[in-house]
Amino acid sequence: MAAEGLRVLFCGINPGLMSAATGHHFARPGNRFWPVLHASGFTPRLLRPDEERELLAYGLGITNVVARASARADELSDEEYREGGRLLAEKAERLRPSWLAVVGVTAYRTAFGERGAQVGPQERRIGPAQVWVLPNPSGLNAHWTPRQMAEEYARLREAASR
Repeated sequence: MAAEGLRVLFCGINPGLMSAATGHHFARPGNRFWPVLHASGFTPRLLRPDEERELLAYGLGITNVVARASARADELSDEEYREGGRLLAEKAERLRPSWLAVVGVTAYRTAFGERGAQVGPQERRIGPAQVWVLPNPSGLNAHWTPRQMAEEYARLREAASR
């Protein structure tokens, strides 16, 4: 779900099985994306995955690097990531978001060949968009607490508000 001229286009890795079944991003109950998005100040209330279209009212959109659903991101091949990165660059060129926020540092590194990338703002632009790599909100990414993730997402929100 994306539109032209967004402040931030969030880009997940790929749909999980629950997201594929429901047709909504970050739909698995244990995924922390929606609570973190709210805690970081991007949304005035906690949205449910089935309310994702409301993001457009806040100048936000959501997409994925890879379209194929899987139980775990590590089931994706490097080639799928690279092809997804190519398609994401085309989408960024077409939609022209101010920021492209890739949710998952490993996905960003693989999709764009940026092996040394860390969470945070990147030097690289993708199309006209500035790039920010965010921690993956999956419950499998336990070394990032919800509070730490919300702080990183809030850093992006502040940058996108300037």
